[in-house]
Amino acid sequence: MPMPVRSLPTVQNWDCHQCGDCCRTYVVRVTAEEKDRILKQGWMADPEFKGKEPLKIEKSGEVTLNQTADGTCVFLGPDNRCRIHAKFGAAGKPFACRLYPFVLVPGGDHWTVSLRFGCPSVADNKGRGVSAHVSELTSLSGPIEADNPKAVNMEPPELQAGQTSPWGDLSRFSKMFLKLATDTTHPVERRLRQMAMLSGLCRQSRFDKVSGGRLDEFLDIVTAAVIDETPADPYAVPKPGWVGRTLFRQQVGVYLRLDTGPHAGVGKRGAWARLAAGWRFGIGGGAVPQVNTWLPEGVSFAAAEQPAGELPAAAEELFTRYFAVKLQSGQFFGPSNFHRGYWDGLDSLLLVFPTMLWAARVMTAGGVERTEAITRAVRMVDENFGYNKFLAGGRTLWAVRTIADSGDLPKLIAWYAR
Repeated sequence: MPMPVRSLPTVQNWDCHQCGDCCRTYVVRVTAEEKDRILKQGWMADPEFKGKEPLKIEKSGEVTLNQTADGTCVFLGPDNRCRIHAKFGAAGKPFACRLYPFVLVPGGDHWTVSLRFGCPSVADNKGRGVSAHVSELTSLSGPIEADNPKAVNMEPPELQAGQTSPWGDLSRFSKMFLKLATDTTHPVERRLRQMAMLSGLCRQSRFDKVSGGRLDEFLDIVTAAVIDETPADPYAVPKPGWVGRTLFRQQVGVYLRLDTGPHAGVGKRGAWARLAAGWRFGIGGGAVPQVNTWLPEGVSFAAAEQPAGELPAAAEELFTRYFAVKLQSGQFFGPSNFHRGYWDGLDSLLLVFPTMLWAARVMTAGGVERTEAITRAVRMVDENFGYNKFLAGGRTLWAVRTIADSGDLPKLIAWYAR
């Protein structure tokens, strides 16, 4: 029997609104069983297919759903509906298509639920509450457990190298960070600076003998001090250092890059174009490479350093919801984020905030309305968080740690929220 699905994000709504965005963006890999099932569905004889191959064998040997010349899945119909779903129901589709945009995160003896904000309906909070999908999510957890038996009753990930805490204490940490993230008496950027400061203090502590109620007491005391000591005005926070800004821009380049789908940027031209774009992000001079077509052409890196003013109310709501979903689900550490430890995963999550605002500044400089620019930036960045293989390596881990250890993380949050 599958583990139960719990910790549903109460702040988040979703239903599919048939925009077709995911069908135009992703390369969907299929298992051997899914391949056989799709071939038996008889699509080659379907007049709408006109002889198109339903599946494609990649150079790696993996089998994927085939795509048209513009990157659209061949199963997307003119009405923006999946042909497989329309003809055979949801069960006829590949598992990846059935699960999206949900993410099931192992939480010990249960699954927690997160969502991918790359989906427009998730970003816009459109649809029913997530609890309406619990039956469907429970049925989807079975195949995940069959493919990943280690996720069942999984041991808790490390806090950091050499330090572990039980699941109950990890939950205590997350509840305190969630409390900070959703305290709307402060602007979201100040809340995130508070979280960065608390994370740094906790990283310096050991919790071998501090657990349960004692941990709650510790967190209450330290958090109260952090709230009092965090400057209210982001302009009072010093500018991040040169090293921190350089490492940050390199991370930005990875988070914004898209090589497939309708918004694919210069990376689709090949390896040299991707290397050139990465080099430009490293030096931070001239025009920002269009690594995603949502980034306008000709906007300079200097434009991303200009203050944009107070966040719109809609952006405050979106960011509050975004961080609440990630913290409540735990989709920032462990197997959902390249097996990062708790503190490394939390710092990488906090770093997406200035990344999103950096991208929004570039789009606003190119003429995009600010709230729309921020929404697009959240979608762009979250598509990569925990999924882009270039964020999985040791260099990214080193960069995030360097930014955090140097004290530049709260400075970056304040700098790009101005």
